[in-house]
Amino acid sequence: MTVTIYHNPRCSKSRETLQLLKDRGIEPEIVEYLKTPPSAQELEDILQKLGMEPRDLMRKKEAVYEESGLGNPSLDRKSLIDSMVKHPILIERPIVLANGKAAVGRPPEAVLPILE
Repeated sequence: MTVTIYHNPRCSKSRETLQLLKDRGIEPEIVEYLKTPPSAQELEDILQKLGMEPRDLMRKKEAVYEESGLGNPSLDRKSLIDSMVKHPILIERPIVLANGKAAVGRPPEAVLPILE
């Protein structure tokens, strides 16, 4: 089984989720998404697997959310995804991909169902 974690080492929930995976004998592919942001297509795929809309995966308390006017309800899906690619700090973390599924590790145990 291939497991990927979109990880921010400065985030406690991300570190806890990574440790949870390792404690289960899983050595995931680690993508430090702030250094290597997902493409628009990768984000679209992740959103599909999560069953979420772009705004649901955005960190609305980040300054760039307000500064970029991303709360504007008239913005379309493509604009929101493009903003997350341009400003990956907006992407909620951590995201774990496994078995063709995805989960946000908030709390870290939320990723366990996709590992089965």
